[in-house]
Amino acid sequence: MFELLPRLPLYWSFFRLGWPRLLPFSLVISLSFRCNSRCKTCGVWRRTSEEMSAEEWRRIFARLGRAPFYLTFTGGEPFLRTDFHEIVIASLDCRPGIITIPTNGLLTDRILDHVDQICAAATSTQIGINLSIDGIGPEHDEIRQVPGNWARALETWQGLKELRNRHNNLVLSIHTVVSRFNTHRIRDIVEGLEFLHPDSYITEVAEERVELDTVGWDITPAPHEYAPIADYLSERARAAHAKGTARFTQAFRAEYYQLAKSILQQQTQVIPCQAGWASGHIAPNGDVWTCCVRAEAVGNLHQTGYDLRPIWFEREGQIRRLRKSIAAQECACPMANASYANMLLHLPTLARVIREVL
Repeated sequence: MFELLPRLPLYWSFFRLGWPRLLPFSLVISLSFRCNSRCKTCGVWRRTSEEMSAEEWRRIFARLGRAPFYLTFTGGEPFLRTDFHEIVIASLDCRPGIITIPTNGLLTDRILDHVDQICAAATSTQIGINLSIDGIGPEHDEIRQVPGNWARALETWQGLKELRNRHNNLVLSIHTVVSRFNTHRIRDIVEGLEFLHPDSYITEVAEERVELDTVGWDITPAPHEYAPIADYLSERARAAHAKGTARFTQAFRAEYYQLAKSILQQQTQVIPCQAGWASGHIAPNGDVWTCCVRAEAVGNLHQTGYDLRPIWFEREGQIRRLRKSIAAQECACPMANASYANMLLHLPTLARVIREVL
């Protein structure tokens, strides 16, 4: 993270003044909308889309250069792609500091094989695997709508822990989506998952997103329900025994839960959103989005020779319209990926994090 800090003033200037023009340092890559879960909080599996080949993704990464510090490879379920490891390994040409990969854990053998190959290739990049667990035992299977998901996820987790003994760049996290289906049991879920001994525990608020086809689903917890959960999670994050950069991670996480709480309560941007400047998203077919909540295409990489610059640096058109809309606070959400970029570029939040660590 420390190598990113000198670039932050440039992103502040890009947001405020439009110069210097920079590619996003946080980029989400959706490789497929296909998924083998049928979650109550996600309808992405119902979507169809063309999927770019591994070679097309290689061309994109070759043109991105050293811009992205933080890459997230997601789906759907990303490991449904048999060439998934090839695509992630190709992204190492960008020399990202952190790569995060969420998974439902159902494809145990393929997940372990691909993660092993990715970690072996990514000698200077931290590889984070986020295993999605939304409840304990049958409760998890009920939310995920896949019988036996809990047992298969635990099998995958055990295999990942064995891989961690061989790869010191592998970080294992448990990720829980907080929705109206489990808000009443979050404390029990969090404490019930402690036996897994994850390197990190993460939660995110269930949202109505265009990308996930969940608009109108009423899955987001009510503000008064989430507020005590946020306070509980923030306190746990602050109390976690962490060293080095992990202390910064925990401090940012404590801030994130409070930010999410305030956004749900106020229904507006609590701090400026940097989606479209510091963070962005590429869809499976090459569409470029500022974020996955609105999922409005501002261009397609097929039309630019797989180069993000002509789309991201365009002075007119869709990217400008969306940036004006975002800056005018015409949207607000607690999406985690964008929120962490937003917090890094918000001086009061960054100051609180540094004070907390020190």
